[in-house]
Amino acid sequence: AGRVLAAAGPWRSTWPEAAAAMRTTILATSCLAATAVSLRREAPAALVAQEAVHNKTAARPCNCESVSAHWTGAAPRPSKCVFIDLGAADGNTFRKFISDGYGPVHNCPSGGDWEAYLVEANPRFEQNLKSLEAQYPGKVHAMPSTAAYMCEATTSFFLDTTNHGQNYWGSSMSASHPDVVKSGQVKVTVPTMNVIRTVMEHTVQGDWVMLKMDIEGAEWDIVPCLAKSPYLGLLDAFYLEQHPRDWNPDTETTEGEMNSAKSYIQSRGVYMPDYFSQTLIHVNSTLVANGTHLG
Repeated sequence: AGRVLAAAGPWRSTWPEAAAAMRTTILATSCLAATAVSLRREAPAALVAQEAVHNKTAARPCNCESVSAHWTGAAPRPSKCVFIDLGAADGNTFRKFISDGYGPVHNCPSGGDWEAYLVEANPRFEQNLKSLEAQYPGKVHAMPSTAAYMCEATTSFFLDTTNHGQNYWGSSMSASHPDVVKSGQVKVTVPTMNVIRTVMEHTVQGDWVMLKMDIEGAEWDIVPCLAKSPYLGLLDAFYLEQHPRDWNPDTETTEGEMNSAKSYIQSRGVYMPDYFSQTLIHVNSTLVANGTHLG
């Protein structure tokens, strides 16, 4: 990953050697489990102490899987920007990315090369995402009718059927989400994907890896799991839209644990600005005005 301190802004042309060395160690080690244990000792004590409690929660479709010996890293290739969009809807935030909404795409490594993974559980947007995949062959990878999570299973996904002008943005894994309740708790069954596995298997050293997460409450499970993973070091920028905890009433994560997880992620050099999708253009305009864009 191309590492940059949070205060410095995104997309620098050079990054500290320590970050590259850390990533090489993670990907090259043959003792994956031992590496995970070693790196996890650096995580907040509260997160580690709560893992046993979290793994006993029956309401979740599956438990946190922050590392696995069964995952396979990406084959060597030239570096690029990798945009992982969780809660991709019809591709609206991808279009912001490709239009320089997250920084100038021409400044991506290897002469402006990039790749995007678009994850969206609402089946309403399946054709939109497949159309983008066809429009950008080999660059856009659509994952429609799939819920972003911290492990792989199947889950009920509840549909927002009322917010037509906002891309049905209240669709959620939680039956308690206000827009889901207003929509009559209409649900479908979809598979879940492991966010951490996607990061590990589809990025290489030197990539600039951006994770955007707008998933209506499921972040309360995923973020602490991500903070415990040895693959956290693969991320460069994390755009998290955090929703109220009561939108995910089954979560075991407390406010304190969530704050600890976010603080730890930032302490590892991941650029993590305050983020809300409707203010994205304003946020990045401020970054460009401050000279923090790549260039």
